[in-house]
Amino acid sequence: MMNGRLSARRFFAVVVKEARQWRRDRMSLGMLFGIPILMLVLFGYAINLNLRHLPAGIADLANTSASRAAVMDMVATDIIAPKLAATSPRQLIDALRRGQISIGIVIPPDFEARLFDGREAVQVMVDGSDTVVQSAAMQLAQMPLTGSDAAQTAQDERTPQASTPGSGPIRVVSFYNPERRSAVNIVPGLVGVILTMTMVLFTAVAIVRERERGNLELLIATPLSSVELMAGKITPCVVFGLIQTTLILAIGAAVFHVPCAGSLLDVYGAALLLVLANLSLGMLISNLVRSQFQAMQLTMMVFLPSILLSGFMFPFDGMPRPAQWIAECLPLTHALRLIRGVMLRGAGLLELWPDILALLAFTAVMMTVAILKFHKRLD
Repeated sequence: MMNGRLSARRFFAVVVKEARQWRRDRMSLGMLFGIPILMLVLFGYAINLNLRHLPAGIADLANTSASRAAVMDMVATDIIAPKLAATSPRQLIDALRRGQISIGIVIPPDFEARLFDGREAVQVMVDGSDTVVQSAAMQLAQMPLTGSDAAQTAQDERTPQASTPGSGPIRVVSFYNPERRSAVNIVPGLVGVILTMTMVLFTAVAIVRERERGNLELLIATPLSSVELMAGKITPCVVFGLIQTTLILAIGAAVFHVPCAGSLLDVYGAALLLVLANLSLGMLISNLVRSQFQAMQLTMMVFLPSILLSGFMFPFDGMPRPAQWIAECLPLTHALRLIRGVMLRGAGLLELWPDILALLAFTAVMMTVAILKFHKRLD
C-alpha cells in the first residue's frame, strides 16, 4: 500500500507467493484437507451412541427350554452379543472386573417358578463405569420374558410389567458406579487424554526445536549415540507425566470424589506405560517434520482420532468394526482400559495383560522406527 492506495499488482504478488508456499508445504496442505475429512468420517461413520452387540456373559443355571428362550429373546434385541458361557455368577463378576464383558446375565435354577410367581427371574449385571453402557443395559429390563406356558399364562393374568429396573422379572444391577456419576467415568479417562495430548506434543517438538535453534549440529558432534540422545530427552518428560498423573488423581479425589478401587501403584504403572508409548510416538513425529508448527499439526492429527475412537467420549462398542480396528492401534484405547479397570473395577494390572502387551509393542515399534529415522537424518 502506497499513499493510502492498494496496489493490485503487489497484492496479487503476495497472494501468489503464499499459494506457492502452501503448495511446497505438503504437511500443512495435507492438514488443510485431512482434518475436515477426518472429522466428517469420524462423526458421521465411526461415532454411534446407539449401542448394540455389547459383549455379554450368560450363566444359565436353569438350562431349560424356557430359560433358553429368554436368552434368545434378549439376544434378539441386538443389545447384547454372547461372548462367555459362565457356570456361576462369580465367573461373570470376574469377567466384568477384567473388562472381558460389559454385561452379565444370570438365570437362576428356579427360573420358571420365579417367573410363575412374578418374582425376579433374571439378573442383569452391568459394568456401570460407563454410564452409556449402563443406560443401554437398562433397556433389557423393559422387555417381556417368554417362559413356559403355565408361567406365561400366570404372568399375563397379572398387571403389566413395570418399566422400572428391578420392579419386573428382569433386574439390572450396576457395578462400580451405581450412582451413575459422570465424573467417575470421565476423571480416570482424563489421565489418559491429558497424558496423550501433552506427552506427544512435548516430544514432537524436541528434535525439531534443536534443529531450528541450530543445536542439532552440536549434538551430532558429541559422542552421544542416538539412543542416549533420545533417552536423555524423554526422561524428564516421564517425570513430568507422572507429576501430571498425581495432580489429576489428587484433584479427582478431592473435588469430584472419584474412588480408586484398585492399587494406586497399578494406576501409576498404567500411566507410565502410556507415557512411554506417547513419548515414542512424539519422537517419531519429531523426526518426520521440519518445523515446530508442523509438529503441532501432526500431533493434532493423532490426537483427534485418539480422543474420539478410544472410548473416552463415545462408547467403544458402538463403533463399526473398522473403526474399532483403528482404535486398537492407538495407545490411548488400551491405556483407558487399564486405568479405568484398576481405578473403577479394582482389577489388578496383570489381569489386564492384553492391553499391557499392546502398549509395550506400540512403544517398541515406534521407538525403533524413530531411532532408525534419526540415524538416517544423521547420515
